[in-house]
Amino acid sequence: MTSPYPFSAVVGLPDLRLALLLTAVSPAIGGVLVRGEKGTAKSTVVRGLATLLPEVDVVAGCRFACDPAAPDPSCPDGPHAPDFGLVRRRSALVELPVGATEDRVVGTLDLQRALGDGVKAYEPGLLAAAHRGVLYVDEVNLLPDHLVDLLLDAAAMGRAHVERDGVSVKHAARFLLVGTMNPEEGEPRPQLVDRFGLVVGVASPSTPAPRAEVVRRRLAYENDPSGFAARFAEEDAALAARIAVARQALPGVSLPDRQLDRIARICLAYRVDGLRADIVVARTAVALAAWHGRTVVTKDDLRDAARLALPHRRRRDPLDPPGADQERLEEILDQELDGPDDDTDGGPDDGPDGGDPPPSDPSAGSDPTAPDVSDLSNESHDAESGGGAPPPASAGPGTSPPTSPGRNADTSEISDSSDAAPGDDGNAGPATQPAGELAFAQAPYKTRLLKIGGRANRQQGAHAGRRSPAHGRHGRVVRSRQPSGGKLVSLHLPDSVRAAALRGSRAVHAQDLREAVKVGREANLVLFVVDASGSMAARQRMTVVKTAVLSLLRDAYQRRDKVGMITFRGAEATSVLEPTASHEVGVLRLAELRTGGRTPLAAGLRQAARTLHGERRRDARRRPLLVVVTDGRATSGPDPLTVAPALAGVPAVVVDCESGPVRLGLAQRLARALSADCVPLSALSAVSVVGS
Repeated sequence: MTSPYPFSAVVGLPDLRLALLLTAVSPAIGGVLVRGEKGTAKSTVVRGLATLLPEVDVVAGCRFACDPAAPDPSCPDGPHAPDFGLVRRRSALVELPVGATEDRVVGTLDLQRALGDGVKAYEPGLLAAAHRGVLYVDEVNLLPDHLVDLLLDAAAMGRAHVERDGVSVKHAARFLLVGTMNPEEGEPRPQLVDRFGLVVGVASPSTPAPRAEVVRRRLAYENDPSGFAARFAEEDAALAARIAVARQALPGVSLPDRQLDRIARICLAYRVDGLRADIVVARTAVALAAWHGRTVVTKDDLRDAARLALPHRRRRDPLDPPGADQERLEEILDQELDGPDDDTDGGPDDGPDGGDPPPSDPSAGSDPTAPDVSDLSNESHDAESGGGAPPPASAGPGTSPPTSPGRNADTSEISDSSDAAPGDDGNAGPATQPAGELAFAQAPYKTRLLKIGGRANRQQGAHAGRRSPAHGRHGRVVRSRQPSGGKLVSLHLPDSVRAAALRGSRAVHAQDLREAVKVGREANLVLFVVDASGSMAARQRMTVVKTAVLSLLRDAYQRRDKVGMITFRGAEATSVLEPTASHEVGVLRLAELRTGGRTPLAAGLRQAARTLHGERRRDARRRPLLVVVTDGRATSGPDPLTVAPALAGVPAVVVDCESGPVRLGLAQRLARALSADCVPLSALSAVSVVGS
């Protein structure tokens, strides 16, 4: 078996290494979520951590890793006899694949024993295997909602509950949850992010020396994994021993009332949701003190704990770009932690000569030859070192200060614009057409449910979500049927037994098996086609349109859809957002959207047809929903009705933006051509609308 890449051999990433080590010292912190671009060693560091964890004693023969010192009284393999044996083994590292099924995660009926021996037996899942170990979820932001719900329940209760296929089982499931994700692929649900105790952003090194050292070490590891691991064995062993010592010292660390008051003030000033933030900061600060050999928590421990535990917990709109609140946190920490500690350290000093800890070295995180792993909390947290968080996202060039989806916008600087802007002959492309006017969205509101009529078949309804009805692997059981093609997806146990009984057989055979047919909801691809021409540029009109699209984007986020956005103005249409799960990117693109010029509605519809065709080839199982936001006017290009046949069969909704006392009804005409529902912009409220 190939030796894993040593934890100590990782270049830079001080915040990530510190966060993982602290959760190893105190699993009660709640795990770590690692955010960063692809190729930044996220998975490598996590797998390296598993080799540092102390070994655990388990009850011999127990599939649920019961602790011999305190066996679980409700263990499905119990009750354990008083003279049970014990086995010592490494803490488990269990990887949860994004495509895992529900029964693989929580466990299910042991079909072999049920059908062969006629007994009801339980086959444990990944949650049982991860008990007292590490549960690692790569690309956690892509995890389906039903699996997220299972993780949330297990993380909150420390137990897994299995109620399926005639099986009712409860077992302990306490594990260190570690997730990695690439923000470019979309954000996970806020409830899941909140369950992670610490969140760390990582970025690749931005200077040549550490990048070269990363490559040098990686090549050396690939040439001789065992030899490379031996080079860092001593450092890894020292870290493992330090984790064990810190775990032993953890109960003796004191958290003075003064520091508790500081934690409360910091969390209040930072406007976090709930009280979990206060608890996690306190636990992390105690773990930091134990890691450094102190018996009393200091304000420096609070500062490092707050930086790791708070940035993802501030009360904010879920579609706001992440990372924008770091400066505010630093201001609060400077204010609340000003002044000396009243309490003495009470433990060994961290400095090399027994004095105060050395000052932070700005280059400590990027030293390619000797990465410091003995005092990680003092390393640089600058992204330039290769170990810090990526810089905050911005709204892009050419925009006024972006308006958060949860705030009112100032529209006082928006000027009126005619349908044909001065100097626009209707033929100018994006590179030569005027910059256009900029409007700001106001606070979003709850919109109607725009959904696709009918139910997707089992093959199509593969993306679990919250929008359109679909047959799939998840949802309520409506009936049973014989498996198609001999492949059993989900057993309907009562009907299988009933089929055997009707044959007069006392045993269930393959011909008796019945598959459960389930109906739930699926996630769709919601493609927005937005009119950005001069006819939409009136002072209040585009503000209302942007607010409506922002509200629909928020609705798509909540229903776990993919989204895309096409805008049209001047002479052509532009795909400003290719279909993606990154809804917050859609918000930024919407904030950048300028208006002006003629109205090439046909170009927008033609671009939508091309986009949907490409997406159908990439993922035929995800059904699209086309949302056209327009007043129906077309002052450039061909008649849009001539393009409508290219979108035949695509479920669509036309949001009619026409206003004023005299209305031409052009949007309704377009809706009829698309076989779509037409919803007035002013009526986009919470009433069900079904796309044809």
